[in-house]
Amino acid sequence: MSRVLIVGAGLTGSLCACLLRREMKNKVHIVVWDKARGSGGRMSTSRPPDPSSHSADLGAQYITATAAYAQSHHSVYSELLSSGVLQPLNSLVEGLKHRDGSRDYMTPLGMCSVVKHFLSQSADLFFEHHVTGLYRRGALWEVQRKAGDSEMFDAVVLTMPVPQILQLQGDLGQLLSLQQKQQLDGVVYSSRFAVALFFPPDVVFSFPWAARYVTDNPCICYIAADSRKRNADAPGRGPSLVVHTSVPFGLEHLEKDKDDVQPVILQELHKLIPDLPQPISIKCHKWRYSQVVTAVPDCPGQMTVLVRPLLVCGGDAFSHSNFDGCVESALSVLNVLKTSL
Repeated sequence: MSRVLIVGAGLTGSLCACLLRREMKNKVHIVVWDKARGSGGRMSTSRPPDPSSHSADLGAQYITATAAYAQSHHSVYSELLSSGVLQPLNSLVEGLKHRDGSRDYMTPLGMCSVVKHFLSQSADLFFEHHVTGLYRRGALWEVQRKAGDSEMFDAVVLTMPVPQILQLQGDLGQLLSLQQKQQLDGVVYSSRFAVALFFPPDVVFSFPWAARYVTDNPCICYIAADSRKRNADAPGRGPSLVVHTSVPFGLEHLEKDKDDVQPVILQELHKLIPDLPQPISIKCHKWRYSQVVTAVPDCPGQMTVLVRPLLVCGGDAFSHSNFDGCVESALSVLNVLKTSL
């Protein structure tokens, strides 16, 4: 039985693990490592420090399915809708531009519930496993991590952001062709900050919208009343508010400590919502790799670095930066794994 390591418990990694388990159940032993303390990647949902408040989506906010992807990824959407993980986004989102035939979906339990749905039926999952190096040992990969013993695998799938792939020690750098190295070096990400504010149960927001795109502020580009967006307002639970900064603001403040940037964001938020109540707690997160601006050109959802032992890279940097880009990449990586194992 082949041991397959998938590095990254975000959407691409979780879906790939799930589909691989379904299609090659008796042929592979799947292991997923993530350096964080929880799953989700850029689809992470932050739990409030106080259980009386709602959780908050710090990354992706909702999913837009174009007519074409609703058809080509029908099985994925159908599964998530029938299980209740996805539901139509019917609440008011000010400034949301609709394309013909596209549909928007939200997650009643937060965006990370999509990733958890796929991980729940797929693999051995280990958090706080930070991969630092890959070393070819004959027909196997020796995978080293920051803390703990290295382990051997027959195949490795890397789904973390491209700059983190390029930082790996070991044999990867020598195995990349010049063209592959140039393609990976050319990947560009936007950066932004996200702030979640958690409120006590007696708070009711005065504004009518569930989310709002902001166009006239140098700092903030998006605000969401997260529990309202998810139709999850419930007695005894306080609402949560999520704020995303603009990309230019994120780039300008990227190397600053998030604790120094948070007061600037809150100051701008109070200009936009002057009567905002006092939160119980606040969490600020820096997304150094928020969305892919420039992906690997002409790439079919993945990049195969080595066939034996298999080393393949996946994620939205090898397709495009949204839900369907990650699905597309997971399907491409799956095809490579099925062919090779």
